[in-house]
Amino acid sequence: MNPATFQYLAGMVKQRSGGVLMANQGYMLHSRLAPLLKREGLASLDALALRLRGSGAEPLAQDMTELLTTNESHFFRDGKPFEHLKEWLPLLHKARAPGLPIRIWSAGCSTGQEAYSIAMILAEAQALGDASLQARRFEILGTDLTRAVLDRAREASFTQFEVQRGLPMRQLMRHFTQSGSLWRANDNLRAYTNFRQANLLHDLRSFGRFDLIFCRNVLLYFDMPTKSRVLGALAGQLAPDGALYLGAAETALGITDRLEPMPGERGVYRPAAAEPARASA
Repeated sequence: MNPATFQYLAGMVKQRSGGVLMANQGYMLHSRLAPLLKREGLASLDALALRLRGSGAEPLAQDMTELLTTNESHFFRDGKPFEHLKEWLPLLHKARAPGLPIRIWSAGCSTGQEAYSIAMILAEAQALGDASLQARRFEILGTDLTRAVLDRAREASFTQFEVQRGLPMRQLMRHFTQSGSLWRANDNLRAYTNFRQANLLHDLRSFGRFDLIFCRNVLLYFDMPTKSRVLGALAGQLAPDGALYLGAAETALGITDRLEPMPGERGVYRPAAAEPARASA
């Protein structure tokens, strides 16, 4: 692969997904795109770049971008955001009028472990809550750039290895049913979720407002201008008293003035100058 090919492919990936490929990641291009080259009968990445420059290359460009997207996930990852969700949920419930759904977005949801972790918290809170909480409708939207991981998220089936990564046995037995070598989320858990293909670099306004947004370990792959752009867009979709959860190694400080840290919490942000959630009159 000549340097011009690397620059072209890296530029296309950044434009389409926001991901930044460094000069020393040529090996990753070779390893991840090998199946695509074989499928298309292309001898090299140089040949791929030439094909991508031709007409009708959009499906090929999308396939390439998806193969170069990192899709790492496990249940209740990092723990703390989900503990905060348990505490924040009653406040949101009291602050919302009866009949209004509480909407939660898992952005960059990968194969769905985060969305189903949220769903388990909701299901257990409703099972123990009063009649008003039991009647509350919750909507979890999971979005990702990659179609293959979304198909898996919709199927809601996980291997033994995947359920062992962060999912306590008690919740596994309560919310999943074993089928052969896989564990599938029960119907009541899947009913909370909806999965859609989406790109965080595109216009997000059609998604509407969310009470809570999880966008964790996604910004890691962006450069600073892209982080600022995405954080600003997410802030625009967040309810005035809502919360945004970022990954443990991510921050909004110094990147956007549309978000501010939630007092006493690490990795949790709210719209700048927002009022805390409180019961409506």
